[in-house]
Parts: sequence; C-alpha cells; structure tokens
Amino acid sequence: MAKDRLRSDYRVHFRRKQIIHIAMLILLVAIIFSLGVLLYFNWRSKLGDEQAEFVQLWEAGSYEKVYRLSGERLFDNPMECSLLSLRGFSAYQLALSQINNSEMLGYIDECIWSLRKALLSKGGGNDGGIFYVLGKAYYYKGSGYTDLAIKFLEAARKEAYEAWDIPEYLGLAYAGVQDYRRSVASFSLALNHAGHPSDLLLLSIARSYIELGEGDTARAYLVRCVEVSKDSNNRARARLLLGDVLVKAGDLKGAEDQYLAIINEGNENAEAHYQLGELYNAGGDTAKARAEWRKAVRIDPAYGPARARLNL
Repeated sequence: MAKDRLRSDYRVHFRRKQIIHIAMLILLVAIIFSLGVLLYFNWRSKLGDEQAEFVQLWEAGSYEKVYRLSGERLFDNPMECSLLSLRGFSAYQLALSQINNSEMLGYIDECIWSLRKALLSKGGGNDGGIFYVLGKAYYYKGSGYTDLAIKFLEAARKEAYEAWDIPEYLGLAYAGVQDYRRSVASFSLALNHAGHPSDLLLLSIARSYIELGEGDTARAYLVRCVEVSKDSNNRARARLLLGDVLVKAGDLKGAEDQYLAIINEGNENAEAHYQLGELYNAGGDTAKARAEWRKAVRIDPAYGPARARLNL
C-alpha cells in the first residue's frame, strides 16, 4: 500500500511539473508573439512616419535632403525598393539643376544605379515610374545611351504610366538613332497632347521630316514654329532650315527672304550671311556673295564654310 501511495504521489508530482512546463512554454510563446506583433506595428508606424517625412520633403522641393536621407537609410536596407526609388528620383531632380556638366552626369549615374537596383528589388519589377525616370536619365546621359532611353520609355508606356513628355522624349530618342519614322510618330503623339506645342517640339518634328525627305511637311512645321516662337534663336534655327528646304524646292527668293529676316531681326548669325552668299554666288553675283561671306567671318572668325569660300 505504501508503495502504491508513493507511486501515486510521484505521478501527481510529475504531472504537476509537466503542466508547469507547458504553461511556461505557452507563456513564452505568447510573450514572443506579443513582442513580434509589437515590433511589427512599431515598424509599420515607423515606416509610415518615414514615408510621410519623405513625402513632405519632396513636396517642399527639398531634393537634396531626400537624396541624403535615403542614402543614409540604405546602409541598413540596401535593397529597399522605396528608398532606392527615392534616391534615384532625387538624384535625377538634382541632376537637372546642375550647371556643371560633370556634376550633372554624376547625379545621372547615381540615378541610374539606384533605379536599376530598385528594379531588381521586391516590388520594383514593373514600376512605370521607375521606367519613366530611367528612360529620361539615359537620354541625358548622352547619345551612346539613346537605345536604353528608348527601351525604358517604351516600357513606361507599356505599363500605361501617364506622363505628358514621354512621346516627346521618345521622338528625340528615335531621331537620335536615325529611326525618323518612329520619331515622327512619337512627335505626332506629343503634338496631340500639347494644347499649345512649343517651338522646340515643332522644330524637332520638322527636322525628322527633313531627314525623311518630306520637305513640304517639314516646311509647314517650320512656318508654324516661326509664327509661335518668342525666342529669336529658335526662330533663326527654323528660318535657316526653312531656307534650306526652299532652296531644294527651287524657291530661291523665298529662301533669301528667310535669311534676310534673320538678319533684320538683329540676329548676328554667321550662317545666315553665309547662305545669302551662297544664293548670290549661284545667281552669278560674286561680289555680293563675297561681301556676305566676309560678314559671316567677322561675326564668327572660326566659321569654316565662309573661310573656305574666301580662301582664308
């Protein structure tokens, strides 16, 4: 009997220990779970505060601070998509504000590096906004990167990202790789989006049509550019192109009027005088032609075509 009682007491004691261990284990799991939940909500709260801070800085135009803070926080989260995107976007904005070309390209490189990493991170694979800024960044990087500008701008368009200047940049980029048919198609879209197209857009469309050999269409855009432009330099560029189109069409008087209009607007333009000299020389008036070429050299002593004509 005593032996049975001892066995019974042992079983009770053992069960009690088991219950205590299970209770402690449950308590420990509950504590860990509670801490996890707490940390999660603290992280979400912190992330929300961080995002709010970045939004506030961005809306205030504090791109330098966004650039610096996103860079600092990337040390702890080097593949965080939102931080990489902010770093890239702010670098792009800072690039546009630089006067020095090397400093501008430095920010462009940082923009491209950050946004290419963002595309590899979780959540960045099909972001039209990233494609859009990357495309423009590659355009500003230089002519050797025009194909990449096209690639990412087309990707942004495929993702239905809305930005009014995508067709214009695509038009310029396609012209840069001498795909003038696609250039014209993109410029036409840009023209449809623009209520009042800029003189530069009209000038760019005209150049693409000239390259396609469609002089009459180019002439229409150049005339419109001259009419709407408030910039004397852009008007002069349009008139020079228009003069060349008119010469090829056999309208020498119309071309002369364009060159004289540049000069009469007070533009010291060596090319306008040179082209006038070419017209007068073609008409047999060599004295008048040489006078125009001399004027071109006085305006720009290094102007090669006029110097060659004068045997200088």
